[in-house]
Amino acid sequence: MTAPTDAWVQLQAFQDALQRFEDGSISASTLNNQARASQALLSALPERYGQVLLQLLDRLESSALFTEESCSFSQSDLHQHLHDWLAKAHTQLNA
Repeated sequence: MTAPTDAWVQLQAFQDALQRFEDGSISASTLNNQARASQALLSALPERYGQVLLQLLDRLESSALFTEESCSFSQSDLHQHLHDWLAKAHTQLNA
C-alpha cells in the first residue's frame, strides 16, 4: 500500500473505532491507542491536525473517568469535536 492509501485506511479505521467507542464496544483508551498508532494518517495531514487530535483524545480519555457530564469535560461535545475532526481530515486528504 502507498502512504496516501494507508492514510485513507487509517482514517476509515479511526472513524469505525469512534463509532465502536460511542456504542460501548471499545474503551476510550483503546480508541486513543488506535488513533495514536495511525502514523500514516497523521503524517499525511498538516501538523496542527495531529496536535488537535491528540488534545481531543487526551480530554476524551480524561472524561471517561467521570460517569456524568462534568463542567470541564462534556463527552457529547468531545464526540462532536472528533466527528468534526474526521470530516476536516477527510476534506484535507481529498485536497
